[in-house]
This record gives sequence, structure tokens and C-alpha cells, in this order.
Amino acid sequence: MPSSTSGSSATDPTLHRELRGSDLPAVGSQLGREPTTAFTVVARCTGGHPLVIRNAPRGAHGDPFPTTYWLTCPDTVRAVSRLESQGWIARLNARYDADGAFRESVDLAHEAYAEDRARDLEAARSWGGVGGTRRGVKCLHAHLAYHLAGGRDAVGAWVGGEVLPVHDDKSGRVAAVDQGTNSCRLLVVEPSAGDAPPTELARDMTITRLGQGVDATGRLDDAALVRTIEVLTTYCRRARAIGAQRIRVAATSAVRDAENREVFADAVHDLAGSELEVISGEAEAALSFLGGTRDLAPDDGPFLVFDIGGGSTEFVLGREPGRAEAATSTRMGSVRLTERLIADDPPSAEDLHALEREIGAVVDAAFAAVPATEARTIVGVAGTATTLQAIALGLDRYDPERIHRTWLTRRDAERILAELARMTDAERAAIPVMVPGRGDVIVAGAAILVAVLRRLGADRMLVSETDILDGLAWEVLEG
Repeated sequence: MPSSTSGSSATDPTLHRELRGSDLPAVGSQLGREPTTAFTVVARCTGGHPLVIRNAPRGAHGDPFPTTYWLTCPDTVRAVSRLESQGWIARLNARYDADGAFRESVDLAHEAYAEDRARDLEAARSWGGVGGTRRGVKCLHAHLAYHLAGGRDAVGAWVGGEVLPVHDDKSGRVAAVDQGTNSCRLLVVEPSAGDAPPTELARDMTITRLGQGVDATGRLDDAALVRTIEVLTTYCRRARAIGAQRIRVAATSAVRDAENREVFADAVHDLAGSELEVISGEAEAALSFLGGTRDLAPDDGPFLVFDIGGGSTEFVLGREPGRAEAATSTRMGSVRLTERLIADDPPSAEDLHALEREIGAVVDAAFAAVPATEARTIVGVAGTATTLQAIALGLDRYDPERIHRTWLTRRDAERILAELARMTDAERAAIPVMVPGRGDVIVAGAAILVAVLRRLGADRMLVSETDILDGLAWEVLEG
């Protein structure tokens, strides 16, 4: 298992975000040099090449790096540079001095930018706003990058209106948001030619723990709603900034179970311009199966897909890729079981035994409803499965390209579960591939995964990065 305490990964959330292996050389080529700070890609151009990256607040040698969002696409950079060469920075600063409403909007963008950076490093709050300044307009590239990342930036929106689209962008871009019990996830795609899969333009995930306490109270917590709606706001702005013509938002277990879900539904209507879809457990299972199996070889079926979420776990069987035949949704998830059954940090032997008993009973009931033992290929989707595989592979950054469609053995899963169960929450959170907010519930999720493999007598499972989120987006494209 990667060290939980080495280097800056224990303290810098940027290093816990995903980075595709192919993006490192791609961004280096765009910049004409090796990147000097850790980053992740937040928006892409037609064709999928990086458009905007999010940088860590400190560089490789610990020096401050105040430009959080950086425009990397060379064609877009040149287009913005032409605006700057026409004197638009001076003109916008003149407007800033003369127009009070415009000045207020720019100042608010600087404040929000600093607050965004401070989420990674509190000390960085004082480093200024967009482009490292606190007032006025310094760099049109930085403003456009912030706008494309989902920031509320009037200057960036104006720049985008002047220069975009730079490429021959395809029409029909759509966005999907999967609001789960533990996480809020965004996917923006555009259709590709022929039978090629859609091109991904943005994919993001933030742990918001919307389902905190729902199992006990039956209500969405006020603080959880605030932080989730804040993330949804950014995601909807980003989707529109990069051209999504429709935003589909679907909610699963926590919102299904909450009596006050209309508060979240109203926010979705206002932000996404669409109605919230509170999908049933069976629909959730079918979408997970679509996302998890769509391009697998038919000869490898029947397939069993299981999706360990925060509030529920779905099991779905189908003989052909993308076509579910039998499914069941259980009230068993990593957040729900952690809140119910884990009292100690690290979990005590009693906590782990209680987990094992509860999971065993639920899995037995699920397999009575779905003929899981008929499966030839077992596919695990969502964060528990992918995180365990990232640990098993010894990755020092979460790289979905290294994880997708690889085999996780039961032996590795059992070993990692035992190691995680011996750690404290803080030690698990410091593992480089552990997304912030997952460490405290990963033991329960891993216990579900191991129990499923044991119950099936399976030696391994296929791990898929594509899941319900992809299924949601694909349905919109094909609808």
C-alpha cells in the first residue's frame, strides 16, 4: 500500500484528485515544458485534449503558485492573446474604475477564486484572486480559465463570448450529474462520429455527503444541502461554459429516502434548468449496468454488475453488455453502514463483526432475488471498487486510465480491507489515491466488496471507471 504519510500528499488535496497518465505529457506538450506543479484537468476541448487545468497552490519546490486555473489549449491561448493585444485589459480596467456594478462583480470573482484556492491550502487565501491580483483585470487567460472551470466571472464570460468556439465544436453536448449519498459527480460529453464512444469534455467528483444522517432522521441535513448545492452550482456553470445544451441531474438513495427532498429539487430546477430525477433502485441498477458493461465482449457474459454507493448497493445481471435482465437495490451502503455500525476509530473487532453480519444477511437476500451465481464476469463500479484497485496497483496518484477494466483479485481486496481496518480515519485519508471525504467510509465499502466476492466464490472482479454517471449521459445523447 502506498505510504500514508510521505511527501505532501498527506496535506494537499490537489494530489488526491485524479490525473490521467496521458494528460501529463499532453499538458507538457501544450505548455512547451514540464509542468512545475501538480494539476488535474477540469475541462477539455473537442477531441478531448486538455483545455483548463487546476493547479496545486504550491509548486514542486514549495513556492506559491497563485494561478489555480490555467488555460492550456494553445489555440485558445492564442485567441485570447489577440484580445489582449487589442488593448482589452486596459479597456476593461477603465470600465472597472467607472462602472460600480462591473467593479463589484470583478471583486466578487477575485474573492471567490481566493476562497476556492484556500480549500486546498488555507494560507493561500491571501495570495489574491484571478491571476493573482485582488482588484481589476490582470490576465484575460486566467479569467477565461476560471469561467470555464465553473467560476462566476463576468470578465471570463465576456472573453468566452468573444473567442469561443476556437475549434469546430460539435453540437449536441450534454451534461449529467449523479447526486449520490456520498458524492456529487459531473460528466460533460459530446457525440462522436459513427460507433465511437462519446468524447469526454469534463468529469469531476466532490464528496459532499448529502446523505449525512438521512438513515437516522429521514431528512437531508441543512449543512449537507448547502455544501452540495454549492458544488452543483459550480458544475452547472462549468457545463454551460463548455457548451452543454442540456443538464440532467439524477439523485439516488439519500434523496429517495428524504422527506424534504423538494429543497434539493428546487435547487436543481433553478441551477440546471431541468427537473430533478429521483431514480428508483432498479433504474439505478440498470444505468450502472449500462455504464459498466457497454463495450465489453458479449462472449464474456453473463455479467454481474454491483455498485457500492453511500446509501445503497445495486446488483444487476445481464447476458449481453448494456442490457440488464434482473436487478435489485439494497439499503446497504458505505455511509449508511458506517453511521449505523462503526463506533470506534479504527473500527473495533465488534464493529467489524457487526458489519460482517449485516452485510452477509443483505447479500444473501440480494442473491435470492438476482441469480448472481450465473455470472461469468463480475464487474465492480463506483468509488469503493476503483479506490481499492488504485491501492492494489500501488498508484501514487489516482489514474483512471490505469484502473479502468483491470482485474482486482479477492486476495488483494481482503488484504487491503484488513490494512484499512487497522488505520485511523486520518491515516486512510492520507493515502494518495483516497479522494477527500472517502476515507472514513471506505472500510464499510470494502467489507461489502469482499463479502460479495466470497459469497460468489470468485477469485477476481473486473473494475470499471464507467458506471451510472456514464449511463445517464449516454441515455441523453441517444434519447
